[in-house]
Amino acid sequence: MNQAVIVDAIRTASGKGKPGGALAGVHPAALLGGVLRQLVERNGLDSERVDDVIAGCVFQNAEQSYNIGRTALLAAGFPESVPATTVDRQCGSGQQAAHFAAQGVMAGAYDIVVACGVESMSRVPMGSSTQGADPFAPLTTRYPAGQTHQGIGAELIASRWKIDREELDAFAVRSHELAARAVSDGFFDGEIVPVPLEEGAHTADETVRPGTTAERLASLRPAFIDEEFARRYPEIDWRITAGNSSPLTDGASAVLIMSEQRAAALGLRPRARFHTFAVAGSDPETMLTGVLPATRRALERSGIALGAIDAYEVNEAFASVPLAWLREFGADAERLNPRGGAIALGHPLGSSGTRLLTTLVRHLEVTGGRYGLQVMCEGGGMANATIIERL
Repeated sequence: MNQAVIVDAIRTASGKGKPGGALAGVHPAALLGGVLRQLVERNGLDSERVDDVIAGCVFQNAEQSYNIGRTALLAAGFPESVPATTVDRQCGSGQQAAHFAAQGVMAGAYDIVVACGVESMSRVPMGSSTQGADPFAPLTTRYPAGQTHQGIGAELIASRWKIDREELDAFAVRSHELAARAVSDGFFDGEIVPVPLEEGAHTADETVRPGTTAERLASLRPAFIDEEFARRYPEIDWRITAGNSSPLTDGASAVLIMSEQRAAALGLRPRARFHTFAVAGSDPETMLTGVLPATRRALERSGIALGAIDAYEVNEAFASVPLAWLREFGADAERLNPRGGAIALGHPLGSSGTRLLTTLVRHLEVTGGRYGLQVMCEGGGMANATIIERL
């Protein structure tokens, strides 16, 4: 079987996903197209050699509709002969794009493929694709209590794993502190590519708040209080706030994946290889617990003990998710999201999978670590897990 290697991984800096955010004036296809163009240019790669582009995007409507992966590569100037597809595994869409891309290389279907992702939450608001429809109507027989949403899932996790408000807020402060330190150290300079704007290039994450304190976060009201859900789940005492959740974010990212043989033939140095993949479904009520079975499955398939993994990227959609993960596995907290996570760096849904992969590869390089684990909770009760090995 071919080895699937990561030759390069880049991302935009985050923009606040609301009107007035740094990237709110950029069409999402142009945002992703700019990343695709810079990915091939900085590796001296003729884009005509790319066998496929696989893009993650969650809200595939309005400006993100009609296969945004294909629109973006054409906007980037790729030849018309290069195809693309766009996938939706909710928050894990970009990570699933990387799985599909690497698995295609390993199977011999691709030599060179780009996995990428984009989400403009300022221009295509979260939930806008339903337009008043009920996508869950056929599930009422199986789930008579109806569907929860991710905020309620995060509350249920906090309650069931006994994670109190102070711990949630302290974790959020940690995320901002680690991200701010990474910014100060220039760590992200090696992964962020500029987005041209009228007023100059956007190159710094807009969502990092260096001055965040536990005292400030303690003053925020819970974000998801709802009378219906309060009756349905009396154990919830409403601990999830805007401060201990990831912010709405705009962003794009991309990973250049090749067979080991093709990279060698082109004189390109692989930075890491894909070691293990796993996906899992979980209870759609708590929704965000899929990170637990996905992690177990990845570890079992890899034969690698959790203690031998040098860094864990567990997406910080809400602080309760990585904290429950830590409780469940007894993992080393120092290795968890060591450059900050989505609470600070943002969560541009479709892009987050390849954004985390970009940061994980770079962290292993800077620290000399060998193995990295990435796991992502997803809407509807699912998760992706990936183990990579630095080369």
